[in-house]
Amino acid sequence: MPTQAHISHDCYRRKMAAAVGHDSPKQGYAAIIDLTRELNDAPNTPADTQAATVSILKSLFPPWLPGAFAVMFSKPFPAFSARLNAWATAVTCQWLMGPCSVVAVDDGDGQPKAGQGVKVERCRYLEESGCASVCLNSCKFPTQRFFMEDMGLPLTMTPNYDDFSCEFAFGRTPPEAFRDPALETACFANCPTRHKARLHKSKERPPEQQCPGAVA
Repeated sequence: MPTQAHISHDCYRRKMAAAVGHDSPKQGYAAIIDLTRELNDAPNTPADTQAATVSILKSLFPPWLPGAFAVMFSKPFPAFSARLNAWATAVTCQWLMGPCSVVAVDDGDGQPKAGQGVKVERCRYLEESGCASVCLNSCKFPTQRFFMEDMGLPLTMTPNYDDFSCEFAFGRTPPEAFRDPALETACFANCPTRHKARLHKSKERPPEQQCPGAVA
């Protein structure tokens, strides 16, 4: 009998394949990474990649659900909604990110909020993609946008590019994309897309030490 992880993997792979235009010849998790790299390496801008990823995330849910959640839960019960989404993320997304747990997080004003965060010990998606721009354009920015605009719930994701951990803080409003410290990350030494910079809203190539795809 298929497990939740297998069902989630197969569903996400189908949505990714539809966005790219074809499936990957690879099997298992390698196919997810292959499709993600292809989407990220396509001849478009980071904004296009982010928009495509938001569409993929939206396609994983019934069309009515995100808006209904925003009206019925996020707006009247923000703290409960944050805790609910932290729990759901930790339970359902380990197949994609690896081991993670629900934790307390700073709400942005120095106040700890119990149960409103998720700590990813070592993100499998980031580690196997080997590219900071994949993390930013195919995960962090589009996921934050999906929760903020569609689910009505602020979310700040803070990846750590030294140890590949990541923190989700539900209920915390993220900084404007162009001010996000994650954009300052250096290009990984083994990055498979480091020579495929795609600049957006910028006339100059970022400094060589900065990830060339890390452009808001």
